Amino acid sequence: MSYLLPQRLKELRIEKGLSQRNLSKATGLSQPAIVHWENNKRVPNAEVVMVIANFFGVTAGYLLGLED
Repeated sequence: MSYLLPQRLKELRIEKGLSQRNLSKATGLSQPAIVHWENNKRVPNAEVVMVIANFFGVTAGYLLGLED
């Protein structure tokens, strides 16, 4: 099992037609943090994973690569 959050976060963001800045404004998460997560430089904490999952209407398990 691999860590898929960077890939899935970017795919979901692009599917929704959002820039990293737009996603930041919509979720209240910082744009630099989003850049780091998408580039696999940092790992978001559980609370942030839930914010992202809720925003995109997916499960935390999907974001983390635990389910398809």
